[in-house]
Amino acid sequence: MRRTRICSQTLSLALGTTAALAGPPFMTDDPEPVEYRHSEAYVFSTYDRGPQGDKSFAAPAFEFNTSPAPDWHLHAMLPFTGVRPGDGPDEYGLGDVELGVKYRFLHETDNRPQAGVFPMFYVPTGDADKGLGNDRVWGTFPLWLQKSFGPWTTYGGGGRAFNSAPGMRNYSFGGWLLQREVTDRLTLGGELFYQGAPSDDARHATFFNVGGVYSDVAACGGCSLLFRVGSTVAGESHDGGYLGLYWNFGPSGGGPTSAAPFLQPSQTQR
Repeated sequence: MRRTRICSQTLSLALGTTAALAGPPFMTDDPEPVEYRHSEAYVFSTYDRGPQGDKSFAAPAFEFNTSPAPDWHLHAMLPFTGVRPGDGPDEYGLGDVELGVKYRFLHETDNRPQAGVFPMFYVPTGDADKGLGNDRVWGTFPLWLQKSFGPWTTYGGGGRAFNSAPGMRNYSFGGWLLQREVTDRLTLGGELFYQGAPSDDARHATFFNVGGVYSDVAACGGCSLLFRVGSTVAGESHDGGYLGLYWNFGPSGGGPTSAAPFLQPSQTQR
């Protein structure tokens, strides 16, 4: 019998002189694309412990984003994933590749937030028989909003996931986050994130996560360190986290702005 499928996570951050986060390392995403003509790279790991003590992780995962035109960015993520079920052998290998396009259609002003869409598609490159992939292409279609007030930024939104693989379900998801720039190098935030049941044998889950970004780390050539820890406060029980490094490339500097890590079926259904 086919094991529960696993799909990996991704993340995003807002532009700025320091790493003002908006997305990675959180599950909630934002509408702000990578700065025009810039690219960015992430190397990261995620971890999740499910309700029966089963575990899933991505280690390592690689994300790349680039902006070929103002208000647009292209996204790709390649994960190596693992599962440690309570009643079977451990598995590890290539997971499903994630591809996406972010488009910001409304810019922020004093009186209104910025807004954008970020559809993503998951290519079944992982072995579904080992629990490392979904077996079919599936996608998510969200709308995200963001507004800043001095050192404070808040953003969120949600959407719908469509997955026709056997045993999987279409489901809704959404979240909201509040963050603050504490120092020139440190930004901290907290979020609530909801995901509906992504499979026939899973339940909905609401997460509370805290995390942040520490910028200009000398040990990695001026990269940023991203981190998150959290657990569910309602629905199916999960504990998890994220740890990663971020680099920005382009004609000028800039803080992270990428794709968002919200929970995928890998974390809620085993």
